[in-house]
Amino acid sequence: MKTDIVLAGVGGQGILSIATILGCAALKEGLYLKQAEVHGMSQRGGDVQSNLRISDKPIHSDLIPIGKADIIVSLEPMESLRYLPYLAPKGWIITNTVPFVNIEAYPEQESILKELEETGNVIAFDMETIAKEVASPRASNMVLLGAASLFVNGLTAQEIEDGIREIFGRKGEAMVENNLKAFRAGRAKALEMTKEK
Repeated sequence: MKTDIVLAGVGGQGILSIATILGCAALKEGLYLKQAEVHGMSQRGGDVQSNLRISDKPIHSDLIPIGKADIIVSLEPMESLRYLPYLAPKGWIITNTVPFVNIEAYPEQESILKELEETGNVIAFDMETIAKEVASPRASNMVLLGAASLFVNGLTAQEIEDGIREIFGRKGEAMVENNLKAFRAGRAKALEMTKEK
């Protein structure tokens, strides 16, 4: 069992929180974990990328080779497109459809989503709106984690929820509950979308 995940987004979106929660859940379950160096996190709005590898066997490298990622998880559609070469042939892309326009020549949203859809295995929806409806706008990363949780081998939804409790517990019960609501809403939306495929 293994899951190789490319996490992508822009600084300030909470991509690193996703990695921390998955890492916490994996270690609690006695799984092996490696995470590659993160880029761009010092600059809000700059690109952030991390490789996260989870396995029941020892992992020798923290870097995911081109064409081997089981999942690309992104809170920004163009960032998911940027890491498309890493996706395995049967891998999944889980992405927010709402762009974070931080460059002048940002491509048209429709063309980005069309290119992503051509890969076949895509879960793409407006995660920010769902986060606002069930928790708060800042919980869109937990909506993304919920959607991605369907494809993380070796970890159940309950184990990931335990990771959310562990990571956000010191911020109070209200924070934990908001993040759990967002996680569950994202998972439910992804389940609904996979049934349609």
